[in-house]
Amino acid sequence: MQGRTDLAMEAVGGRMAATEQVAGMEISEISLNETQAASIGKRCGRYITALMPRLTDDEHDLEDKALAIGRRLRSLLPQHGTVLVVGLGNEAITPDALGPRTSSMVLATRHIQGEFARSVGLSDLRPTVVLRTGVLGNTGMESSEIVCGVCRQVSPCAVIAIDALAARSMERLGCTVQLSDTGIAPGSGVGNDRKALDRDTLGVPVIGLGVPTVVDAQTLACEWFGAEHTAVRREPAMMVTPREIDLMIARASRLLAMTVHAALQPSYSPLELLSIAL
Repeated sequence: MQGRTDLAMEAVGGRMAATEQVAGMEISEISLNETQAASIGKRCGRYITALMPRLTDDEHDLEDKALAIGRRLRSLLPQHGTVLVVGLGNEAITPDALGPRTSSMVLATRHIQGEFARSVGLSDLRPTVVLRTGVLGNTGMESSEIVCGVCRQVSPCAVIAIDALAARSMERLGCTVQLSDTGIAPGSGVGNDRKALDRDTLGVPVIGLGVPTVVDAQTLACEWFGAEHTAVRREPAMMVTPREIDLMIARASRLLAMTVHAALQPSYSPLELLSIAL
């Protein structure tokens, strides 16, 4: 039993060549063709993974990490045009709050233009639109329906979709960042698949950005006791999250918000933009 995971590095058994050691992280990348992707249940495309020690409240350390990851995120985006940043998930459920918390700290800039932008020294900001979709149970709409409607009005060149992920190992939680150019399926990490956000559904490149916050209980039992000693149950799946999840989400969301700022506004300090957004 392999177990559920959103992380490409776990799905391929860790066979991702390290390409960079920076800011206390190991950043690696893998490109999957259709055959390789199908064999592990993923989509073909590029997957970039940043492994790091447990995050702290050191803002300058977070900024250093965000600058390094942000460069990788920028490489997945078109060079020019408006970018739509989407926070997916349910803010009322802490392990699922990564997307909404992150997007609340991303500076929306599409409306900052003209004389006002020049007078405050922000005339070179890349146009950015920020959206929090909520969840189907609260809005009555699929996240993909909401994002698709906004895309028709805003015509972004790309979408950055931020969501909490699932991992196979507790060691990955809160200290792994994954980027991919394959889009994202909201809820897939907890077995609640919704309509995907990708180029096919939105008509523009969709970059998935996330941090794992949960592990499937059955997967965790297999990791601890071995598959041969773990009975496979047909009961509803349970997800496990660490007791310090509030702190983990707070730190990870600040890291991802600064990562988005580093990717979209490279001429500015991600930490300063974070303080403006707050």
